[in-house]
This record gives sequence, C-alpha cells and structure tokens, in this order.
Amino acid sequence: MRQVVVVTGGSAGIGRAAVREFARAGADVAILARGQERLDNAVREVEAEGGRALAIPVDVADADAVEAAAERIEQELGPIDIWINNAFAGIFSTFMDMSQEEFERVTAVTYFGQVNGTRAALKRMLARDRGTIVLVGSALAYRGIPLQSAYCGAKHALQGFLDSLRPELQHRDSKVHVTMVQLPAVNTPQFDWARSHGANKPRPVGKIYQPEVAARAIKFATEVRRKEVWVGNTTAQAILGDKVASSLLDHYLAETGVEGQSGSEPMKQDRADNLFTAPPGDPGAHGRFDDKAVDSSWQMALNRNRNGVVGAAGLAIAAGLVLTRWRSRS
Repeated sequence: MRQVVVVTGGSAGIGRAAVREFARAGADVAILARGQERLDNAVREVEAEGGRALAIPVDVADADAVEAAAERIEQELGPIDIWINNAFAGIFSTFMDMSQEEFERVTAVTYFGQVNGTRAALKRMLARDRGTIVLVGSALAYRGIPLQSAYCGAKHALQGFLDSLRPELQHRDSKVHVTMVQLPAVNTPQFDWARSHGANKPRPVGKIYQPEVAARAIKFATEVRRKEVWVGNTTAQAILGDKVASSLLDHYLAETGVEGQSGSEPMKQDRADNLFTAPPGDPGAHGRFDDKAVDSSWQMALNRNRNGVVGAAGLAIAAGLVLTRWRSRS
C-alpha cells in the first residue's frame, strides 16, 4: 500500500526536494504551501513518478487552515502516514532593526506552523495509534547566530515543544513517532526570498549542502525511531561546540557572524520577499549556490550505519586493549 505523506512548505527548497524523494519511493504526497505555480509543478513531479498528489494552498500559521487541509487530505488521499513540518519564514536583520510585525511573522510560520501541523497530524494519528511526524530543525536550534534572532528563537522553541510532547506520547504508550531533523546550511531559494535589511544579498555560513541531502535525511528519519537526526558535520560541530565552548562561540560570532552572512552582490531594495506574500515564479529546490554546495554528507553516511560504526569501533578498541595487554606481558 502507498504511504500518504504530507509536506508543508513543499513547493520549493528542502520541501520540494522532500516531495520528490517520497514520490520516487512510491508515496502519495500532499503539498501544503503558498504559490500556485510552484504547487502545480510539484504535483506534476509526483504524478510523473506514478503517485497521486494533492496541492493545497495554505499558510501554515493559520491553524484552522492547516486543520482543514488535513481533513481534505484524508478524504482525498487516505489516512496520513507521515507528516513533514518543513515550512518556515526568515529575515536577515539585527533584532533592533526588525519590526515587531516581522518578528511575529517569522515566529508564526516557523514555530506555530510546525505546532499547527503537529496538532492536525496527531489528531488523526493518535486514534489509529500509528504514524510519524518530523519537525525540520536546524543546527541553529541549539546555537543561535547574529541576524537571525527570530528564526533561531523559533527553532529553539521547537526543541522545547518536542521535548515536552515526546514524554506525553510515551506516557500514553502511543506508537506515534515524533522526531526532529537538525539541518546545516542548505542551498535553497531562501537566500533570494528571505526578507533582509542588509545592503548585499544574504548567504549561508559554513559548508553548504544541496537540498537533496536534507530530503534524504528527512526520509531516513521516518524509517528509524530516533529522537533526532543530525545532518552534516557542521551541524554536529555547532551543537557539540555550543555545549563545550558557548562563550567562545559568542565572541567568534560577534567578530564573524554579521559579515559572514553578507554576500558580495548588492541587493535590490525593492525585491519581492516571501515573509508575508508568496513571490511569483518557480525556482524549484535549489538556490544560487550550486557551484559551492555538496550533494553528500559523510556524517549522514555514518549516521545511517551507526550500529555498524559503533560495532567496528568497539572491535578496534577491544583489539587495541588485547594488543596492549599482550605487549605488557611480553
């Protein structure tokens, strides 16, 4: 039987890559996003893989609209097996240069959008006692950076939300699985769409990955019952680094974090952004950094084969201990 998968923010970027990934795996896919042209093209891509697709224009910040979409999905495609909370909004700006309206909008989409999707999915999955919900997070859920206070705050909030929800589900012995995928910098259209108060076009920091890497990781997260899936060595470095040297990172980011997110190309100040309305066109999954982005992650390869890696490491340690003991006896 074909799985029914819901992807919010599925018309572009990581969401679009995830739609393609699940369609290739034989799923029927519901796509919740803004921008009719992108939605229509995403539907055609699912259908080209032999699946059924349902595109629903929706602003995930609207809880009633998300609930209505979930109801329609179950009526037209069937029971929802997997819900991917991917939609987000961002702005590149210092906190004091950002308006209250802008801050609240980023929070409404990036935080409450995932909360709304989780509620709509759980309402159906709990009754059946099955299903998987993926929250799409970021290394910035652990380590905030300059110019992204609203986005980082929302991703941090998702951590707390999920940490509360998970034991609630365990308390009721629910078989519904909730997990979070923590992503690195990804080559998506967000750096051309996100609102920015800077003079130059914003750019990602650190190593850049193609959206297909993120999409494969999201699918992997639906196949294993792990609390979290980290993607990319830079994600691991940011999360672990903040645990052991948070103050040092503060100083480092104070020196490099602002200029490091500013590209060399001047930005048109009247360009359209996607904070409140969907811009026209369909760039697909990729942004403008194809020449810099990598399409694989050795860290994810280790992640997928974690048991084998741990086993091999254990054997190596045991062999080393035996060799050391033999030498000491000799």
